[in-house]
Amino acid sequence: MVAFMAKSRNQVRTAHAAALTNGGTCEGKPDLRPEYHPHYYGAYFRDPDGNKLAVACHEPE
Repeated sequence: MVAFMAKSRNQVRTAHAAALTNGGTCEGKPDLRPEYHPHYYGAYFRDPDGNKLAVACHEPE
């Protein structure tokens, strides 16, 4: 899995939506993931070739 760092939670939501619009499949909707740390906001998806990708922001809202 490859992960990309986002500067904001909005970038996480935008990247996830773009992935799904372009043939990706959802592997985890954008949301807080407090099991990692209190400000971890991430989303997961697979590209059309099946590669799993993540995009995450570590900043507070």
